[in-house]
Amino acid sequence: MELGLLYSGGKDSTLAALLLDDFYDVTLVTAHFGVTDDWKHARNTAKATGFDFETVELDHDAAITAVEQMVEDGYPRNGIQQVHLHALEIVASMRFDAVADGTRRDDRVPTVSRAQAQSLEDRHGIDYIVPLSGFGRNAVDSLVTANLDVESGPSDQIRKADYEAELRSLLVDEHGADAVDDVFPAHEQTYVTGFHTPR
Repeated sequence: MELGLLYSGGKDSTLAALLLDDFYDVTLVTAHFGVTDDWKHARNTAKATGFDFETVELDHDAAITAVEQMVEDGYPRNGIQQVHLHALEIVASMRFDAVADGTRRDDRVPTVSRAQAQSLEDRHGIDYIVPLSGFGRNAVDSLVTANLDVESGPSDQIRKADYEAELRSLLVDEHGADAVDDVFPAHEQTYVTGFHTPR
């Protein structure tokens, strides 16, 4: 069965791909708005890890709505949540039998409720799978340390292909450079460069 995994090139989505690989034909799908070319970071990680890769462009209006939500809230959570649900809808409408993401048990955002997951499945005739839903942060970090080569650092400095990079860019365009610091707290992110040993 074919599965499309929402993919950023980070440790969580890469670990999710590894966990699903024995059971599905996994394609890493990076959703973007066409604002930046950061999606290429995910393509490079896909190549280094040997997974099939493709991109899908999201509705630009969804990005603008998310940015305005972030500015209104003063934090990114609700905006990122909106974008993630939009991306799942788009990938679920593609040719896949199943869709997945790299969300973990302890994630605050993005999350998908049971009702949202069931609605997605029913409307698109697919399975929605969350392979890391039973994994806490320590378990994920242990598996990542044992298997993946990872760069980590401040979010504004690390290579990545998640929604945040493009939303930051739009924030600057729409509200000025200070808006990014007003909305996004300092946090670390990861970027996978390959496996410790060839698979």
